[in-house]
Amino acid sequence: MSETINKINQNNIIKQIRSKYIVIKIFDNLKENKLLDIIHYNKKYQKLMNKKLKDYKNEFLKIELEIIPKKNIYGHFINIFDEKSRGNFHIYFNDNNKEIDSNIITKDDKVTKIKIIIDHKIKSFFGLFFACSCIKKISFIKFNRNDINSMKGMFGNCSSLTEINFFKFNTNKVKSMAGMFCDCSSLKVLNLSNFNTSNVIDMRGMFGGCRSLKEINFNGFNTDNVTKMGKMFTGCSSLKALDLSNFNTNNVIYFYCMFEGCRSLKELNLSNFNTNKATNMVNMFKDCSSLKVLNISNFNINEKTEISELFKYCSSKLNLICNNELIKYQYEYDKLF
Repeated sequence: MSETINKINQNNIIKQIRSKYIVIKIFDNLKENKLLDIIHYNKKYQKLMNKKLKDYKNEFLKIELEIIPKKNIYGHFINIFDEKSRGNFHIYFNDNNKEIDSNIITKDDKVTKIKIIIDHKIKSFFGLFFACSCIKKISFIKFNRNDINSMKGMFGNCSSLTEINFFKFNTNKVKSMAGMFCDCSSLKVLNLSNFNTSNVIDMRGMFGGCRSLKEINFNGFNTDNVTKMGKMFTGCSSLKALDLSNFNTNNVIYFYCMFEGCRSLKELNLSNFNTNKATNMVNMFKDCSSLKVLNISNFNINEKTEISELFKYCSSKLNLICNNELIKYQYEYDKLF
């Protein structure tokens, strides 16, 4: 950020917070733009004016989310793997002010809402909610950090999860989203339009096993650096249409089983797919039995055997568009070369 912009922001915020010393320290020591945006005038921050710099840092770096558990299903609602990490999660039941030191919902708790605050020491969300079958809904209320590096398996096997609100969700530095939503069997809609995936390398199994999923919003998805898409949509048996025309697959090596078991899929737009670097495309469209037309003009297919490996158990009525020519799939490989 330029010196001029720094000066303007600093002057504006100095007017809003009485302690000039604290403000100058914040600007000198905290270089994150995101932190500057949330220092606005209100009574809460007026009361904090005499706090030390580290108190401001901790306050502004926290992530806050809200969980609504499914009635009559009890168990773990977050995965805290060790005691050291446990101290960085602040958990409240039913919006009470009292912090609890429990990671388990029991019948006696009569819980309707859980508030969780995750502080700045947690850098990875790997398996954070994995197999938390009691969670029905998750909403991210505050997410001002941009240093989370992994979301691998983050919601994996959350079988009761029906809704995730990503209105405030920072994925700027995330490198792995492998299995992020795998086996979320109750999810029907996912809006990922505000995801920044420019640094993501691994998307393997990202939606694998989401058998109820009918709609995914990929607007704004950036796959420039992704190298792995194997099993990305495996078992998404309720998806009827997918438009992946904005996907850049120039660096993707693994496409194996990418759409395997998408039995309801009738429309699939892969018009910009580039498979030049692919080393494994086996069973990419296996058992896509409802697919009638597919454009593979940009696919790099060098051997006749690859066609049969791509389309195992697909309909005999499947037509392939290759080099702008419509070709029936059924064993007519010779026309493709």
